[in-house]
Amino acid sequence: MKQNLYAKIFESLSAVLPVSLIVILLSVTIVPMSGEMVFLFLLGTVLLILGLGLFTLGVDQSMMIMGERIGSGITKTRKVPLIIITCFVIGIFITVAEPDLTVLAEQTPIAENMVLILSVAVGVGLFLTIAFLRTLLKLKLSVLLIVFYIITFALALSPLISPDFIPVAFDSGGVTTGPITVPFIMALGLGLTAIRSDKTSEEDTFGLVALCSIGPILTVLILGAINGGASADPVVAEAITHDNVRQVAGEFIYAIPDELKNVTIAIVPIVALCLLFQLVMIKLKRKDFKTVMIGFAITFVGLVLFLTGVNVGFMPVGLYLGKELGSGEFSWLLIPLGALVGFFIVKAEPAVHVLKKQVEDVTQGRISAKSLANALSIGIAVSVALAMTRVLTGVSIIWFLIPGYAFSLIMTFFVPNIFTAIAFDSGGVASGPMTATFLLPFAMGACIGVGGDLAKDAFGIVAMVAMTPLITIQLLGLASRLSTRRADFAAVAELDELVILAPHLLKQGG
Repeated sequence: MKQNLYAKIFESLSAVLPVSLIVILLSVTIVPMSGEMVFLFLLGTVLLILGLGLFTLGVDQSMMIMGERIGSGITKTRKVPLIIITCFVIGIFITVAEPDLTVLAEQTPIAENMVLILSVAVGVGLFLTIAFLRTLLKLKLSVLLIVFYIITFALALSPLISPDFIPVAFDSGGVTTGPITVPFIMALGLGLTAIRSDKTSEEDTFGLVALCSIGPILTVLILGAINGGASADPVVAEAITHDNVRQVAGEFIYAIPDELKNVTIAIVPIVALCLLFQLVMIKLKRKDFKTVMIGFAITFVGLVLFLTGVNVGFMPVGLYLGKELGSGEFSWLLIPLGALVGFFIVKAEPAVHVLKKQVEDVTQGRISAKSLANALSIGIAVSVALAMTRVLTGVSIIWFLIPGYAFSLIMTFFVPNIFTAIAFDSGGVASGPMTATFLLPFAMGACIGVGGDLAKDAFGIVAMVAMTPLITIQLLGLASRLSTRRADFAAVAELDELVILAPHLLKQGG
Protein backbone atom coordinates (compact mmCIF):
# COMPACT_ATOMS: atom_id res chain seq x y z
CA MET A 1 0.00 0.00 0.00
CA LYS A 2 2.87 2.37 0.83
CA GLN A 3 4.25 2.00 -2.69
CA ASN A 4 0.80 2.72 -4.18
CA LEU A 5 0.46 5.80 -1.96
CA TYR A 6 3.79 7.19 -3.16
CA ALA A 7 2.71 6.60 -6.77
CA LYS A 8 -0.65 8.35 -6.18
CA ILE A 9 0.95 11.35 -4.46
CA PHE A 10 3.51 11.69 -7.27
CA GLU A 11 0.65 11.55 -9.77
CA SER A 12 -1.26 14.26 -7.92
CA LEU A 13 1.92 16.37 -7.62
CA SER A 14 2.43 16.28 -11.38
CA ALA A 15 -1.24 17.22 -11.85
CA VAL A 16 -1.34 20.16 -9.42
CA LEU A 17 2.15 21.63 -9.89
CA PRO A 18 1.54 23.34 -13.29
CA VAL A 19 -1.48 25.31 -11.99
CA SER A 20 0.46 26.31 -8.88
CA LEU A 21 3.39 27.56 -10.96
CA ILE A 22 1.04 29.63 -13.16
CA VAL A 23 -0.51 31.30 -10.11
CA ILE A 24 2.91 32.01 -8.55
CA LEU A 25 4.17 33.43 -11.86
CA LEU A 26 1.13 35.75 -12.04
CA SER A 27 1.71 36.85 -8.45
CA VAL A 28 5.24 38.08 -9.22
CA THR A 29 4.35 39.71 -12.56
CA ILE A 30 1.02 41.26 -13.55
CA VAL A 31 -1.14 40.39 -10.50
CA PRO A 32 0.91 41.07 -7.33
CA MET A 33 -0.28 39.20 -4.23
CA SER A 34 0.71 39.67 -0.61
CA GLY A 35 3.11 37.21 0.97
CA GLU A 36 0.31 35.95 3.22
CA MET A 37 -1.97 35.20 0.25
CA VAL A 38 0.83 33.37 -1.56
CA PHE A 39 1.48 31.33 1.59
CA LEU A 40 -2.27 30.61 1.83
CA PHE A 41 -2.20 29.29 -1.72
CA LEU A 42 0.97 27.23 -1.24
CA LEU A 43 -0.31 25.61 1.94
CA GLY A 44 -3.57 24.86 0.13
CA THR A 45 -1.56 23.29 -2.69
CA VAL A 46 0.27 20.96 -0.30
CA LEU A 47 -3.02 19.82 1.26
CA LEU A 48 -4.54 19.38 -2.19
CA ILE A 49 -1.65 17.17 -3.37
CA LEU A 50 -1.74 14.97 -0.26
CA GLY A 51 -5.54 14.83 -0.29
CA LEU A 52 -5.79 13.92 -3.97
CA GLY A 53 -3.21 11.15 -3.57
CA LEU A 54 -5.01 9.64 -0.56
CA PHE A 55 -8.42 10.07 -2.16
CA THR A 56 -7.56 8.22 -5.38
CA LEU A 57 -5.87 5.42 -3.39
CA GLY A 58 -8.88 5.05 -1.10
CA VAL A 59 -11.42 5.11 -3.94
CA ASP A 60 -9.64 2.27 -5.74
CA GLN A 61 -9.77 0.23 -2.54
CA SER A 62 -13.35 1.01 -1.49
CA MET A 63 -15.94 2.69 -3.72
CA MET A 64 -14.78 1.07 -6.95
CA ILE A 65 -14.94 -2.42 -5.41
CA MET A 66 -18.28 -1.96 -3.64
CA GLY A 67 -19.90 -0.09 -6.52
CA GLU A 68 -18.97 -2.85 -8.96
CA ARG A 69 -20.27 -5.56 -6.62
CA ILE A 70 -23.55 -3.70 -6.03
CA GLY A 71 -24.01 -3.13 -9.78
CA SER A 72 -23.50 -6.79 -10.64
CA GLY A 73 -25.53 -7.94 -7.62
CA ILE A 74 -28.72 -6.04 -8.39
CA THR A 75 -28.41 -6.91 -12.09
CA LYS A 76 -28.23 -10.63 -11.33
CA THR A 77 -31.57 -10.45 -9.49
CA ARG A 78 -33.31 -9.56 -12.80
CA LYS A 79 -36.03 -7.93 -10.67
CA VAL A 80 -36.83 -4.70 -12.51
CA PRO A 81 -38.83 -3.07 -9.65
CA LEU A 82 -35.92 -3.73 -7.25
CA ILE A 83 -33.44 -2.28 -9.75
CA ILE A 84 -35.56 0.86 -10.27
CA ILE A 85 -36.02 1.53 -6.54
CA THR A 86 -32.37 0.78 -5.73
CA CYS A 87 -30.99 3.03 -8.49
CA PHE A 88 -33.30 5.89 -7.54
CA VAL A 89 -32.33 5.70 -3.86
CA ILE A 90 -28.60 5.38 -4.65
CA GLY A 91 -28.82 8.39 -6.98
CA ILE A 92 -30.39 10.56 -4.29
CA PHE A 93 -27.98 9.37 -1.55
CA ILE A 94 -24.78 10.01 -3.47
CA THR A 95 -25.98 13.35 -4.86
CA VAL A 96 -26.97 14.84 -1.52
CA ALA A 97 -23.51 13.75 -0.34
CA GLU A 98 -21.67 15.47 -3.22
CA PRO A 99 -19.46 18.33 -1.88
CA ASP A 100 -19.33 20.11 -5.27
CA LEU A 101 -23.10 20.56 -5.27
CA THR A 102 -22.98 22.18 -1.83
CA VAL A 103 -20.32 24.63 -3.07
CA LEU A 104 -22.51 25.62 -6.02
CA ALA A 105 -25.68 25.85 -3.90
CA GLU A 106 -23.97 28.24 -1.49
CA GLN A 107 -23.01 30.61 -4.31
CA THR A 108 -26.05 30.46 -6.55
CA PRO A 109 -28.94 32.94 -6.25
CA ILE A 110 -31.81 30.92 -7.69
CA ALA A 111 -33.21 28.99 -4.72
CA GLU A 112 -32.72 27.92 -1.11
CA ASN A 113 -29.69 25.64 -0.74
CA MET A 114 -31.58 22.51 0.29
CA VAL A 115 -34.31 23.06 -2.32
CA LEU A 116 -31.69 23.17 -5.06
CA ILE A 117 -29.79 20.16 -3.67
CA LEU A 118 -32.92 18.01 -3.40
CA SER A 119 -34.07 19.03 -6.89
CA VAL A 120 -30.72 17.98 -8.31
CA ALA A 121 -30.73 14.73 -6.26
CA VAL A 122 -34.13 13.73 -7.66
CA GLY A 123 -32.84 14.40 -11.18
CA VAL A 124 -29.81 12.16 -10.64
CA GLY A 125 -31.95 9.42 -9.07
CA LEU A 126 -34.35 9.40 -12.03
CA PHE A 127 -31.63 9.39 -14.65
CA LEU A 128 -29.45 6.81 -12.88
CA THR A 129 -32.51 4.57 -13.08
CA ILE A 130 -32.90 5.36 -16.79
CA ALA A 131 -29.17 4.70 -17.33
CA PHE A 132 -29.42 1.27 -15.68
CA LEU A 133 -32.51 0.33 -17.68
CA ARG A 134 -30.80 1.54 -20.85
CA THR A 135 -27.93 -0.86 -20.24
CA LEU A 136 -30.20 -3.77 -19.32
CA LEU A 137 -32.39 -3.24 -22.38
CA LYS A 138 -29.34 -2.51 -24.61
CA LEU A 139 -30.76 0.79 -25.86
CA LYS A 140 -28.49 3.01 -27.93
CA LEU A 141 -26.97 5.76 -25.77
CA SER A 142 -26.76 8.33 -28.58
CA VAL A 143 -30.53 8.09 -29.20
CA LEU A 144 -31.33 8.77 -25.54
CA LEU A 145 -28.85 11.66 -25.42
CA ILE A 146 -30.41 13.28 -28.50
CA VAL A 147 -33.96 12.91 -27.16
CA PHE A 148 -33.19 14.23 -23.68
CA TYR A 149 -31.03 17.15 -24.85
CA ILE A 150 -33.75 18.22 -27.29
CA ILE A 151 -36.21 18.25 -24.38
CA THR A 152 -33.68 20.10 -22.21
CA PHE A 153 -33.01 22.89 -24.72
CA ALA A 154 -36.69 23.20 -25.61
CA LEU A 155 -37.43 23.81 -21.93
CA ALA A 156 -34.47 26.18 -21.52
CA LEU A 157 -35.62 28.32 -24.45
CA SER A 158 -39.26 28.42 -23.36
CA PRO A 159 -40.71 31.66 -21.92
CA LEU A 160 -41.32 29.82 -18.64
CA ILE A 161 -37.62 29.94 -17.75
CA SER A 162 -35.86 33.07 -16.52
CA PRO A 163 -32.47 33.66 -18.21
CA ASP A 164 -30.93 33.64 -14.70
CA PHE A 165 -31.78 29.95 -14.31
CA ILE A 166 -30.13 28.71 -17.51
CA PRO A 167 -26.42 29.03 -16.55
CA VAL A 168 -26.97 27.59 -13.05
CA ALA A 169 -29.13 24.73 -14.40
CA PHE A 170 -26.38 23.62 -16.77
CA ASP A 171 -23.75 24.19 -14.06
CA SER A 172 -25.66 21.86 -11.74
CA GLY A 173 -25.38 19.07 -14.31
CA GLY A 174 -21.60 19.42 -14.17
CA VAL A 175 -20.97 19.74 -10.43
CA THR A 176 -23.31 16.85 -9.58
CA THR A 177 -20.85 14.36 -11.02
CA GLY A 178 -17.95 15.01 -8.65
CA PRO A 179 -15.49 13.05 -6.48
CA ILE A 180 -18.18 11.09 -4.61
CA THR A 181 -20.69 10.35 -7.38
CA VAL A 182 -18.36 9.56 -10.29
CA PRO A 183 -16.38 6.65 -8.75
CA PHE A 184 -19.56 5.05 -7.43
CA ILE A 185 -21.60 5.51 -10.62
CA MET A 186 -18.78 4.32 -12.86
CA ALA A 187 -18.23 1.28 -10.66
CA LEU A 188 -21.95 0.51 -10.84
CA GLY A 189 -21.68 0.58 -14.63
CA LEU A 190 -18.68 -1.74 -14.52
CA GLY A 191 -20.56 -4.18 -12.31
CA LEU A 192 -23.66 -3.96 -14.46
CA THR A 193 -21.80 -5.06 -17.60
CA ALA A 194 -19.38 -7.45 -15.88
CA ILE A 195 -21.90 -10.30 -16.06
CA ARG A 196 -22.37 -9.77 -19.81
CA SER A 197 -20.08 -11.05 -22.55
CA ASP A 198 -21.81 -9.66 -25.64
CA LYS A 199 -20.15 -7.31 -28.11
CA THR A 200 -21.68 -4.12 -26.64
CA SER A 201 -20.79 -4.81 -23.00
CA GLU A 202 -17.54 -2.83 -23.21
CA GLU A 203 -19.16 0.38 -24.48
CA ASP A 204 -22.14 -0.02 -22.11
CA THR A 205 -19.72 0.18 -19.17
CA PHE A 206 -19.72 3.92 -19.83
CA GLY A 207 -22.63 6.32 -20.27
CA LEU A 208 -24.16 6.28 -16.78
CA VAL A 209 -22.45 9.56 -15.81
CA ALA A 210 -23.52 11.05 -19.16
CA LEU A 211 -27.20 10.44 -18.48
CA CYS A 212 -26.94 11.39 -14.79
CA SER A 213 -25.62 14.80 -15.87
CA ILE A 214 -28.86 15.54 -17.76
CA GLY A 215 -31.25 14.92 -14.86
CA PRO A 216 -30.13 17.88 -12.70
CA ILE A 217 -30.36 20.29 -15.66
CA LEU A 218 -33.97 19.31 -16.30
CA THR A 219 -35.03 19.40 -12.64
CA VAL A 220 -33.40 22.80 -12.03
CA LEU A 221 -35.07 24.18 -15.17
CA ILE A 222 -38.41 22.87 -13.86
CA LEU A 223 -37.60 24.53 -10.53
CA GLY A 224 -37.02 27.71 -12.52
CA ALA A 225 -40.42 27.40 -14.19
CA ILE A 226 -42.01 27.06 -10.74
CA ASN A 227 -40.06 29.88 -9.07
CA GLY A 228 -40.20 32.22 -12.05
CA GLY A 229 -36.87 33.96 -11.44
CA ALA A 230 -33.77 34.30 -9.29
CA SER A 231 -34.47 34.91 -5.63
CA ALA A 232 -31.32 36.79 -4.64
CA ASP A 233 -27.93 38.02 -5.77
CA PRO A 234 -25.08 35.50 -6.07
CA VAL A 235 -22.98 35.02 -2.94
CA VAL A 236 -19.42 36.17 -3.51
CA ALA A 237 -16.82 35.14 -0.96
CA GLU A 238 -14.43 37.94 -0.09
CA ALA A 239 -10.73 37.41 -0.64
CA ILE A 240 -9.17 36.65 2.75
CA THR A 241 -6.60 39.12 4.06
CA HIS A 242 -4.18 38.48 6.93
CA ASP A 243 -1.52 40.33 8.85
CA ASN A 244 0.83 37.39 9.38
CA VAL A 245 1.54 33.77 8.54
CA ARG A 246 0.08 32.54 11.84
CA GLN A 247 -3.34 33.91 10.86
CA VAL A 248 -3.05 32.19 7.48
CA ALA A 249 -2.35 28.83 9.12
CA GLY A 250 -5.28 29.50 11.44
CA GLU A 251 -7.63 29.65 8.44
CA PHE A 252 -6.89 26.01 7.65
CA ILE A 253 -7.22 24.95 11.29
CA TYR A 254 -10.61 26.68 11.56
CA ALA A 255 -11.78 25.16 8.26
CA ILE A 256 -10.97 21.54 9.11
CA PRO A 257 -13.97 20.97 11.48
CA ASP A 258 -16.36 22.22 8.78
CA GLU A 259 -14.78 19.97 6.17
CA LEU A 260 -14.84 17.03 8.60
CA LYS A 261 -18.58 17.62 8.99
CA ASN A 262 -19.15 17.97 5.22
CA VAL A 263 -17.15 14.86 4.35
CA THR A 264 -18.83 12.86 7.11
CA ILE A 265 -22.20 13.81 5.63
CA ALA A 266 -20.85 12.75 2.22
CA ILE A 267 -19.22 9.45 3.17
CA VAL A 268 -21.48 8.02 5.89
CA PRO A 269 -24.52 7.43 3.60
CA ILE A 270 -22.28 5.64 1.09
CA VAL A 271 -20.73 3.47 3.80
CA ALA A 272 -24.19 2.70 5.23
CA LEU A 273 -25.42 1.72 1.77
CA CYS A 274 -22.41 -0.56 1.28
CA LEU A 275 -22.92 -2.15 4.70
CA LEU A 276 -26.55 -2.88 3.83
CA PHE A 277 -25.61 -4.53 0.53
CA GLN A 278 -22.79 -6.42 2.26
CA LEU A 279 -25.31 -7.94 4.68
CA VAL A 280 -28.05 -8.83 2.20
CA MET A 281 -26.31 -9.42 -1.14
CA ILE A 282 -22.54 -9.04 -1.61
CA LYS A 283 -21.14 -10.86 1.45
CA LEU A 284 -17.42 -10.23 0.94
CA LYS A 285 -14.98 -12.26 2.99
CA ARG A 286 -14.01 -10.64 6.29
CA LYS A 287 -10.47 -9.85 5.12
CA ASP A 288 -11.69 -8.26 1.87
CA PHE A 289 -14.39 -6.27 3.66
CA LYS A 290 -11.81 -4.98 6.16
CA THR A 291 -9.69 -3.78 3.23
CA VAL A 292 -12.71 -1.95 1.80
CA MET A 293 -13.41 -0.24 5.15
CA ILE A 294 -9.77 0.87 5.39
CA GLY A 295 -10.17 2.21 1.85
CA PHE A 296 -13.19 4.27 2.97
CA ALA A 297 -11.15 5.67 5.88
CA ILE A 298 -8.34 6.68 3.49
CA THR A 299 -10.91 8.24 1.14
CA PHE A 300 -12.35 10.20 4.08
CA VAL A 301 -8.98 11.64 5.14
CA GLY A 302 -8.01 12.40 1.55
CA LEU A 303 -11.25 14.24 0.81
CA VAL A 304 -10.99 16.33 4.00
CA LEU A 305 -7.45 17.43 3.09
CA PHE A 306 -8.39 18.03 -0.55
CA LEU A 307 -11.48 20.13 0.18
CA THR A 308 -9.70 22.11 2.89
CA GLY A 309 -6.93 22.90 0.43
CA VAL A 310 -9.19 24.00 -2.43
CA ASN A 311 -11.77 25.85 -0.34
CA VAL A 312 -9.31 27.79 1.83
CA GLY A 313 -6.29 28.03 -0.44
CA PHE A 314 -7.67 28.06 -3.98
CA MET A 315 -11.11 29.73 -3.83
CA PRO A 316 -9.98 33.15 -2.50
CA VAL A 317 -6.96 33.21 -4.83
CA GLY A 318 -9.15 32.40 -7.85
CA LEU A 319 -11.53 35.22 -6.93
CA TYR A 320 -8.66 37.68 -6.40
CA LEU A 321 -6.90 36.83 -9.67
CA GLY A 322 -10.11 37.15 -11.69
CA LYS A 323 -11.03 40.46 -10.06
CA GLU A 324 -7.59 42.03 -10.55
CA LEU A 325 -7.27 40.86 -14.16
CA GLY A 326 -10.83 41.93 -15.02
CA SER A 327 -10.46 45.43 -13.60
CA GLY A 328 -7.03 46.13 -15.10
CA GLU A 329 -6.01 47.45 -18.49
CA PHE A 330 -5.05 43.94 -19.58
CA SER A 331 -8.49 42.39 -19.07
CA TRP A 332 -8.15 40.68 -22.47
CA LEU A 333 -5.52 38.45 -20.82
CA LEU A 334 -8.41 36.66 -19.11
CA ILE A 335 -8.94 34.66 -22.31
CA PRO A 336 -5.41 33.24 -22.89
CA LEU A 337 -4.70 32.88 -19.16
CA GLY A 338 -8.05 31.17 -18.65
CA ALA A 339 -7.19 28.73 -21.42
CA LEU A 340 -3.77 28.03 -19.89
CA VAL A 341 -5.20 27.43 -16.41
CA GLY A 342 -8.00 25.29 -17.87
CA PHE A 343 -5.51 23.12 -19.77
CA PHE A 344 -3.71 22.14 -16.56
CA ILE A 345 -6.41 22.35 -13.89
CA VAL A 346 -8.42 19.41 -15.24
CA LYS A 347 -5.45 17.14 -14.44
CA ALA A 348 -6.06 17.87 -10.74
CA GLU A 349 -9.73 16.79 -10.78
CA PRO A 350 -10.06 13.64 -8.60
CA ALA A 351 -12.75 12.02 -10.76
CA VAL A 352 -10.64 12.42 -13.92
CA HIS A 353 -8.08 10.01 -12.47
CA VAL A 354 -10.85 7.48 -11.86
CA LEU A 355 -12.14 7.85 -15.43
CA LYS A 356 -8.69 7.52 -17.03
CA LYS A 357 -7.92 4.35 -15.09
CA GLN A 358 -11.27 2.73 -15.86
CA VAL A 359 -11.09 3.59 -19.58
CA GLU A 360 -7.60 2.13 -19.88
CA ASP A 361 -8.59 -0.99 -17.91
CA VAL A 362 -11.87 -1.66 -19.75
CA THR A 363 -10.39 -1.08 -23.21
CA GLN A 364 -7.19 -2.99 -22.26
CA GLY A 365 -5.06 -0.02 -23.25
CA ARG A 366 -6.60 0.57 -26.69
CA ILE A 367 -7.70 3.99 -25.42
CA SER A 368 -4.75 5.21 -23.39
CA ALA A 369 -5.01 7.38 -20.29
CA LYS A 370 -2.54 9.80 -21.86
CA SER A 371 -4.56 10.40 -25.04
CA LEU A 372 -7.74 10.81 -22.97
CA ALA A 373 -6.01 13.30 -20.65
CA ASN A 374 -4.72 15.35 -23.59
CA ALA A 375 -8.16 15.49 -25.20
CA LEU A 376 -9.68 16.58 -21.89
CA SER A 377 -7.04 19.27 -21.34
CA ILE A 378 -7.57 20.74 -24.81
CA GLY A 379 -11.34 20.71 -24.29
CA ILE A 380 -11.16 22.47 -20.92
CA ALA A 381 -8.70 25.06 -22.26
CA VAL A 382 -11.20 25.95 -24.99
CA SER A 383 -14.13 26.00 -22.56
CA VAL A 384 -12.47 28.38 -20.08
CA ALA A 385 -11.37 30.66 -22.92
CA LEU A 386 -14.98 30.78 -24.16
CA ALA A 387 -16.25 31.38 -20.62
CA MET A 388 -13.88 34.36 -20.24
CA THR A 389 -15.10 35.64 -23.63
CA ARG A 390 -18.63 35.53 -22.20
CA VAL A 391 -17.51 37.50 -19.12
CA LEU A 392 -15.91 40.20 -21.29
CA THR A 393 -18.71 40.46 -23.85
CA GLY A 394 -21.87 39.46 -21.96
CA VAL A 395 -22.94 37.04 -24.73
CA SER A 396 -25.66 34.62 -23.58
CA ILE A 397 -24.48 31.11 -22.75
CA ILE A 398 -27.19 29.70 -25.02
CA TRP A 399 -25.19 30.89 -28.06
CA PHE A 400 -22.40 28.56 -26.98
CA LEU A 401 -24.34 25.61 -25.56
CA ILE A 402 -26.74 25.02 -28.48
CA PRO A 403 -24.05 24.85 -31.23
CA GLY A 404 -21.72 22.89 -28.93
CA TYR A 405 -24.25 20.23 -27.98
CA ALA A 406 -25.70 20.10 -31.51
CA PHE A 407 -22.24 19.40 -32.94
CA SER A 408 -21.54 16.83 -30.19
CA LEU A 409 -24.80 14.98 -30.86
CA ILE A 410 -24.28 15.00 -34.64
CA MET A 411 -20.82 13.48 -34.12
CA THR A 412 -22.38 10.49 -32.34
CA PHE A 413 -23.37 9.17 -35.79
CA PHE A 414 -19.74 9.14 -37.00
CA VAL A 415 -17.60 7.94 -34.09
CA PRO A 416 -17.34 4.54 -32.37
CA ASN A 417 -20.02 4.11 -29.71
CA ILE A 418 -17.49 3.67 -26.91
CA PHE A 419 -15.99 7.10 -27.65
CA THR A 420 -19.44 8.69 -27.49
CA ALA A 421 -20.09 7.11 -24.08
CA ILE A 422 -16.66 8.12 -22.74
CA ALA A 423 -16.99 11.65 -24.16
CA PHE A 424 -20.35 12.35 -22.54
CA ASP A 425 -19.13 10.78 -19.28
CA SER A 426 -16.02 12.95 -19.32
CA GLY A 427 -18.07 16.13 -19.56
CA GLY A 428 -19.47 15.50 -16.09
CA VAL A 429 -16.20 14.12 -14.74
CA ALA A 430 -14.12 17.15 -15.78
CA SER A 431 -16.34 19.66 -13.98
CA GLY A 432 -15.44 18.77 -10.40
CA PRO A 433 -14.23 20.55 -7.25
CA MET A 434 -11.34 22.35 -8.98
CA THR A 435 -13.87 23.94 -11.32
CA ALA A 436 -16.34 24.78 -8.56
CA THR A 437 -13.76 26.21 -6.14
CA PHE A 438 -11.21 27.85 -8.46
CA LEU A 439 -12.60 28.45 -11.94
CA LEU A 440 -16.06 29.60 -10.78
CA PRO A 441 -14.63 32.12 -8.27
CA PHE A 442 -12.13 33.17 -10.97
CA ALA A 443 -15.04 33.85 -13.35
CA MET A 444 -17.00 35.66 -10.61
CA GLY A 445 -14.00 37.84 -9.78
CA ALA A 446 -13.46 38.64 -13.46
CA CYS A 447 -17.14 39.49 -13.83
CA ILE A 448 -16.96 41.88 -10.86
CA GLY A 449 -13.82 43.42 -12.34
CA VAL A 450 -15.41 44.18 -15.72
CA GLY A 451 -18.75 45.18 -14.18
CA GLY A 452 -20.78 42.31 -15.68
CA ASP A 453 -23.90 40.46 -14.52
CA LEU A 454 -22.82 37.70 -12.13
CA ALA A 455 -25.90 35.50 -12.52
CA LYS A 456 -25.82 35.53 -16.33
CA ASP A 457 -22.12 35.93 -17.16
CA ALA A 458 -20.07 34.28 -14.37
CA PHE A 459 -22.26 31.23 -13.80
CA GLY A 460 -22.12 28.86 -16.73
CA ILE A 461 -18.38 28.23 -16.63
CA VAL A 462 -19.01 24.75 -15.16
CA ALA A 463 -21.45 24.10 -18.01
CA MET A 464 -18.81 25.16 -20.55
CA VAL A 465 -16.25 22.87 -18.91
CA ALA A 466 -18.77 20.01 -19.12
CA MET A 467 -19.50 20.66 -22.82
CA THR A 468 -16.18 20.91 -24.70
CA PRO A 469 -14.81 17.43 -23.79
CA LEU A 470 -17.82 15.98 -25.62
CA ILE A 471 -16.33 17.41 -28.81
CA THR A 472 -12.60 16.82 -28.25
CA ILE A 473 -12.94 13.19 -27.12
CA GLN A 474 -15.30 12.37 -29.98
CA LEU A 475 -12.77 13.97 -32.34
CA LEU A 476 -10.23 11.59 -30.79
CA GLY A 477 -12.63 8.76 -31.60
CA LEU A 478 -13.06 10.01 -35.16
CA ALA A 479 -9.28 10.14 -35.60
CA SER A 480 -9.07 6.59 -34.23
CA ARG A 481 -11.70 5.36 -36.71
CA LEU A 482 -9.95 7.05 -39.66
CA SER A 483 -6.60 5.66 -38.56
CA THR A 484 -8.08 2.15 -38.38
CA ARG A 485 -9.57 2.51 -41.85
CA ARG A 486 -6.25 3.70 -43.29
CA ALA A 487 -4.53 0.71 -41.71
CA ASP A 488 -7.19 -1.61 -43.20
CA PHE A 489 -6.78 -0.05 -46.65
CA ALA A 490 -3.00 -0.43 -46.40
CA ALA A 491 -3.36 -4.10 -45.43
CA VAL A 492 -5.74 -4.73 -48.34
CA ALA A 493 -3.35 -2.99 -50.76
CA GLU A 494 -0.44 -5.13 -49.55
CA LEU A 495 -2.55 -8.27 -49.94
CA ASP A 496 -3.57 -7.27 -53.49
CA GLU A 497 0.05 -6.63 -54.39
CA LEU A 498 1.05 -10.02 -53.01
CA VAL A 499 -1.69 -11.74 -55.03
CA ILE A 500 -0.48 -10.01 -58.21
CA LEU A 501 3.15 -10.87 -57.59
CA ALA A 502 2.55 -14.43 -56.37
CA PRO A 503 2.63 -16.16 -59.83
CA HIS A 504 5.85 -14.33 -60.71
CA LEU A 505 7.47 -15.24 -57.42
CA LEU A 506 6.42 -18.88 -57.76
CA LYS A 507 7.82 -18.97 -61.29
CA GLN A 508 11.15 -17.59 -60.09
CA GLY A 509 11.18 -20.08 -57.24
CA GLY A 510 10.55 -22.90 -59.72
